[in-house]
Amino acid sequence: MSNAYLSDWTSEFSLPPFADLEDADVMPAVEAALTEARDNVTAIAENPEPPSFANTIEALERADRLLSRVLGTFYGMAGADTNEARDALMRDLSPLLAAYSSEITANAALFARIETLWQARDSLGLSPEQARVLMLTRRSFVRSGAKLEGAEKERMAAIKSRLASLGTQFTQNLLADERTWFMDLSEGDLEGLPQFVVDAARAAGEEKGAAGPVVTLSRSLIVPFLQFSPRRDLRERAFKAWIARGMNGGETDNREIAAEILKLREERAKLLGYESFAAYKLETEMAKTPEAVRELLMRVWEPAKAAALRDAEVLTDMMARDGINGALEPWDWRYYSEKRRKAEHDLDEAELKPYLQLERMIEAAFTCANRLFGLEFSPLDVTTYHPDARAWNVTRNGAHVAVFIGDYFARGSKRSGAWCTTMRSQQKLEGDIRPIVLNVCNFAKPPKGEPALLSYDDARTLFHEFGHALHQMLSDVTYESISGTSVARDFVELPSQLYEHWLEVPDVLAEFATHAKTGAPMPREMLERLLAAQTYDQGFATVEYVASALVDLDFHDGAAPADPMAAQAETLGRIGMPKAITMRHATPHFAHVFSGDGYSAGYYSYMWSEAMDADAFEAFEEKGAFDPATAQSLEAHILSRGGSEDAEDLYTAFRGRMPGVGALLKGRGLVEA
Repeated sequence: MSNAYLSDWTSEFSLPPFADLEDADVMPAVEAALTEARDNVTAIAENPEPPSFANTIEALERADRLLSRVLGTFYGMAGADTNEARDALMRDLSPLLAAYSSEITANAALFARIETLWQARDSLGLSPEQARVLMLTRRSFVRSGAKLEGAEKERMAAIKSRLASLGTQFTQNLLADERTWFMDLSEGDLEGLPQFVVDAARAAGEEKGAAGPVVTLSRSLIVPFLQFSPRRDLRERAFKAWIARGMNGGETDNREIAAEILKLREERAKLLGYESFAAYKLETEMAKTPEAVRELLMRVWEPAKAAALRDAEVLTDMMARDGINGALEPWDWRYYSEKRRKAEHDLDEAELKPYLQLERMIEAAFTCANRLFGLEFSPLDVTTYHPDARAWNVTRNGAHVAVFIGDYFARGSKRSGAWCTTMRSQQKLEGDIRPIVLNVCNFAKPPKGEPALLSYDDARTLFHEFGHALHQMLSDVTYESISGTSVARDFVELPSQLYEHWLEVPDVLAEFATHAKTGAPMPREMLERLLAAQTYDQGFATVEYVASALVDLDFHDGAAPADPMAAQAETLGRIGMPKAITMRHATPHFAHVFSGDGYSAGYYSYMWSEAMDADAFEAFEEKGAFDPATAQSLEAHILSRGGSEDAEDLYTAFRGRMPGVGALLKGRGLVEA
């Protein structure tokens, strides 16, 4: 039998042959691709010719092309549609891939060639992009332990292998807890819930095989349930299950895993000569130091906490008027905040959602991309990895730019959250290779035949992930290692958060926010109320986020805590966390930080990028939301450049300077303390 992962992909745009991909073929395909990659690396390291950029750096860029194709496809599917076989494969692949990575960076002959080029870099006649790739390649080797020897080198390899396995296990434990828990609802329990929540609960019950409607731990269902259910006892039960993910005891408990991860990260950093993992991790980011991160977060924390405490007093009074004495609890906040929003802004989410149809919001995101960058989107009649996933051909002036896949609905086989990834990245080293970009969300799936309706936060999430997709689609570099979102972590959220602003452009909502049944546009006065309420409850939203970012920073800035839960409590106590608000991501389900190194010591990145995105959108506001010259500048200096220059240089080229936090605080409706 042929292995579709290894076959020639001859379909239009060289899409993966999803219908032919078998889970049983994954491990043989990876093993074959690893063998090819190792052979290629050996040939580079043992090349008798003197090292050159072409026979060393460019050869490395090509060395694992088959492996990248196999893994990009498999992991793209596994995150969005997993099963027991794929879970097992991810567990088995983690140490194999970590071992391969360690082999490469520990190859002394290979590193010697890279070091020779580095020492002679000024005489090689390199282009700016090539010089950047050489620097990044060498830096990656050094930071991975290429200069270590003997027992230290062996220990580094063991640490990386163990961390890879632990990250995979953390993610799978979290998914298992999310997949297995649900709360049955009787017909009486549905009283007071808007119809869209009732419909989502019934659809979730069908998916779970339950006798009736249920609440699951999918954010798209549990958050509206917490917003609208008048049953305080049910809100409490659902909320406690939501925050207990990853700490329910047994095989899926993540607390010991988190402790081991933190300990290993500290050891890894110290092997490389850093004081802490935060110092190691932040060295290559825009922030550079833990102190710079803490300064930003605390400048935002104090005004956010003050706003949240003022709001808590109002909500507590509302609760007392309902005859409930005692403290405002976390399972009360969303319910009373929603009632307050309706009273103060005359905004009822149940009234708002029919105007935010998923199909129309997709169309809005596409149309904004067309008006800004000239992109056009045509549906593709192709088989994808799941019936819910749809594909589009992205073109500009008739030329193919990318394939975009959107997978929007929650299901038990999909991990929580929303993300953007690529199954193939843009590069020009081997011809004009165009990307396959995937957006994954977890919106509530409607009953059959009914339109999917979004909350405003859902619509913002759709625009956010599409901003990441544009960063991938518009990439125009030679080398895959610096393509698209291969940038500093605290810069990568700039394009995504910046794109959210176009959802708030009144003309966009006026055109695309149309009623699901009548087709009528959102009434002007409702639109004005919606936009006026954009800073509503930002004390709460900012506190739950910044608390998570500060806990993440404290975990990694110094000695690793033996008990992460105690360390989390200490941080929250020190900063004065309001009692009625919890961290957005508590330690046992903090996948950003513990499922891999991506956002470890880096969850602050969203806030760092927000300082830039708020400032960057002001450039459009000064000349018009769709000003062609500003859009062209954004593409030329940021979206097309990937990691080809230092992030600060890219932003300065677009805006002329780096921003402060003023636009950020203004955008959140906060005032500095």
